[in-house]
Amino acid sequence: MGRVYATPEQLAAWTGTPAPPGAERLLARASEDIDDALLTALYGTDGLGMPTDPAIVSALADAVCAQCEYQLATGDDGTGAAGRWGSVSIGPVSLGDRRDGPQAVGDVDLAPRAHRALTRAGLLPGVIW
Repeated sequence: MGRVYATPEQLAAWTGTPAPPGAERLLARASEDIDDALLTALYGTDGLGMPTDPAIVSALADAVCAQCEYQLATGDDGTGAAGRWGSVSIGPVSLGDRRDGPQAVGDVDLAPRAHRALTRAGLLPGVIW
Protein backbone atom coordinates (compact mmCIF):
# COMPACT_ATOMS: atom_id res chain seq x y z
CA MET A 1 0.00 0.00 0.00
CA GLY A 2 1.20 3.49 -0.80
CA ARG A 3 1.20 6.56 1.36
CA VAL A 4 -2.10 7.40 3.06
CA TYR A 5 -2.48 11.00 4.15
CA ALA A 6 -5.62 10.85 6.32
CA THR A 7 -7.21 8.58 8.89
CA PRO A 8 -10.81 7.40 9.25
CA GLU A 9 -11.05 9.71 12.27
CA GLN A 10 -10.00 12.70 10.16
CA LEU A 11 -12.53 11.72 7.49
CA ALA A 12 -15.29 11.54 10.11
CA ALA A 13 -14.32 14.97 11.43
CA TRP A 14 -14.24 16.38 7.87
CA THR A 15 -17.66 15.04 6.87
CA GLY A 16 -19.34 15.34 10.27
CA THR A 17 -20.52 11.74 9.99
CA PRO A 18 -18.99 8.42 11.05
CA ALA A 19 -16.40 7.05 8.65
CA PRO A 20 -18.06 4.67 6.17
CA PRO A 21 -17.32 0.96 6.02
CA GLY A 22 -14.10 0.42 4.10
CA ALA A 23 -12.85 3.91 4.97
CA GLU A 24 -9.22 2.75 4.98
CA ARG A 25 -9.54 1.57 1.36
CA LEU A 26 -11.28 4.80 0.30
CA LEU A 27 -8.59 6.89 2.01
CA ALA A 28 -5.82 4.88 0.35
CA ARG A 29 -7.39 5.35 -3.10
CA ALA A 30 -8.02 9.04 -2.48
CA SER A 31 -4.39 9.41 -1.37
CA GLU A 32 -3.32 7.86 -4.68
CA ASP A 33 -5.48 10.44 -6.49
CA ILE A 34 -3.81 13.24 -4.55
CA ASP A 35 -0.37 11.80 -5.33
CA ASP A 36 -1.29 11.72 -9.03
CA ALA A 37 -2.45 15.34 -8.89
CA LEU A 38 0.85 16.36 -7.27
CA LEU A 39 3.26 14.75 -9.72
CA THR A 40 5.15 18.02 -10.20
CA ALA A 41 4.73 19.50 -6.70
CA LEU A 42 7.81 20.08 -4.57
CA TYR A 43 7.72 19.65 -0.79
CA GLY A 44 9.94 18.12 1.87
CA THR A 45 9.43 14.46 2.74
CA ASP A 46 10.86 11.90 5.13
CA GLY A 47 12.38 8.55 4.18
CA LEU A 48 8.93 7.06 3.57
CA GLY A 49 7.88 9.88 1.26
CA MET A 50 5.54 11.44 3.81
CA PRO A 51 5.47 15.25 4.03
CA THR A 52 7.37 16.80 6.92
CA ASP A 53 5.96 20.35 6.99
CA PRO A 54 2.90 20.43 9.30
CA ALA A 55 1.05 22.78 6.92
CA ILE A 56 1.57 20.35 4.02
CA VAL A 57 0.57 17.37 6.21
CA SER A 58 -2.66 19.19 7.06
CA ALA A 59 -3.32 20.23 3.44
CA LEU A 60 -2.85 16.66 2.18
CA ALA A 61 -5.14 15.28 4.88
CA ASP A 62 -7.79 17.89 3.97
CA ALA A 63 -7.42 17.11 0.26
CA VAL A 64 -7.76 13.36 0.84
CA CYS A 65 -10.84 13.85 3.01
CA ALA A 66 -12.35 16.18 0.39
CA GLN A 67 -11.61 13.60 -2.31
CA CYS A 68 -13.33 10.86 -0.27
CA GLU A 69 -16.30 13.13 0.44
CA TYR A 70 -16.58 13.88 -3.29
CA GLN A 71 -16.35 10.23 -4.27
CA LEU A 72 -18.96 9.24 -1.70
CA ALA A 73 -21.30 12.00 -2.93
CA THR A 74 -20.89 10.93 -6.57
CA GLY A 75 -21.29 7.23 -5.82
CA ASP A 76 -17.67 6.43 -6.71
CA ASP A 77 -15.98 3.71 -4.69
CA GLY A 78 -12.52 5.01 -5.49
CA THR A 79 -12.04 2.76 -8.50
CA GLY A 80 -12.80 5.56 -10.95
CA ALA A 81 -15.57 3.54 -12.57
CA ALA A 82 -18.44 5.72 -11.37
CA GLY A 83 -19.16 8.80 -13.40
CA ARG A 84 -17.28 7.59 -16.45
CA TRP A 85 -20.18 7.73 -18.83
CA GLY A 86 -20.42 9.45 -22.18
CA SER A 87 -23.30 11.58 -23.38
CA VAL A 88 -26.59 9.95 -22.47
CA SER A 89 -30.14 10.89 -23.45
CA ILE A 90 -33.35 9.41 -22.09
CA GLY A 91 -36.39 11.17 -23.46
CA PRO A 92 -36.08 14.87 -22.65
CA VAL A 93 -33.20 14.26 -20.22
CA SER A 94 -29.68 14.65 -21.58
CA LEU A 95 -26.49 14.23 -19.56
CA GLY A 96 -23.13 15.47 -20.78
CA ASP A 97 -19.81 13.69 -20.62
CA ARG A 98 -18.07 14.15 -17.24
CA ARG A 99 -14.78 13.26 -18.91
CA ASP A 100 -14.86 16.63 -20.67
CA GLY A 101 -14.56 18.48 -17.33
CA PRO A 102 -11.30 19.89 -16.04
CA GLN A 103 -8.90 17.28 -14.77
CA ALA A 104 -5.90 17.52 -12.52
CA VAL A 105 -2.45 16.42 -13.57
CA GLY A 106 -2.53 12.69 -14.28
CA ASP A 107 -6.16 12.85 -15.48
CA VAL A 108 -7.47 12.64 -11.91
CA ASP A 109 -11.11 13.51 -11.32
CA LEU A 110 -10.06 15.76 -8.47
CA ALA A 111 -12.67 17.08 -6.06
CA PRO A 112 -13.02 20.86 -6.23
CA ARG A 113 -12.46 21.18 -2.46
CA ALA A 114 -9.36 18.97 -2.71
CA HIS A 115 -8.03 21.17 -5.51
CA ARG A 116 -8.59 24.29 -3.42
CA ALA A 117 -6.84 22.75 -0.37
CA LEU A 118 -3.81 21.87 -2.48
CA THR A 119 -3.78 25.28 -4.16
CA ARG A 120 -3.98 27.13 -0.81
CA ALA A 121 -0.99 25.09 0.41
CA GLY A 122 1.01 26.18 -2.65
CA LEU A 123 1.15 22.65 -4.07
CA LEU A 124 -0.84 23.42 -7.22
CA PRO A 125 -0.03 24.29 -9.83
CA GLY A 126 3.11 22.28 -9.41
CA VAL A 127 5.27 23.50 -12.26
CA ILE A 128 8.92 22.54 -12.60
CA TRP A 129 10.99 25.12 -14.47
